[in-house]
Amino acid sequence: MKTAIRLLLRRTAVTAAVVGSLVLGGGTIRAADQWAAAEAPLAAPPVTVESLTAQLAAERGRAADLAIRLESMTGRTVELQAALEAANARIREDDATAKALPDRIAAARKKLVALNRQIAATARQAATAARTVVVRRVVTAAAPAPPPPVEHEVDD
Repeated sequence: MKTAIRLLLRRTAVTAAVVGSLVLGGGTIRAADQWAAAEAPLAAPPVTVESLTAQLAAERGRAADLAIRLESMTGRTVELQAALEAANARIREDDATAKALPDRIAAARKKLVALNRQIAATARQAATAARTVVVRRVVTAAAPAPPPPVEHEVDD
């Protein structure tokens, strides 16, 4: 039984020491709080409910304004995205046109060469025809007039 009493006394002593430590710690914290409050008084008065309500209303108004601006920006973003897609489509079309352009230029050059040959051939034919007309006129003008028909009496 002696050990049971010793054990009980030991547990009681430990419990009293822990409780005493906690009380001493709480007292120290309270003393430090009072000392800090005395040394550093509040520079600004505490916030009132009315000022908090006013700040909350101001922040709600600002949030509503930001929501409207965000919605506007979203609309603009959609418009810009559509414009960007249209521009990209135009760039793709222009790129395709640019890639096809050398072939079209080559075909146009061939056509131009063919047309120039046709024009040259037509000009030669016209020049030949003009020379022929001039030569015929010159020959016709230089040739003597045919003699008038002579009428003879025929004996039967």
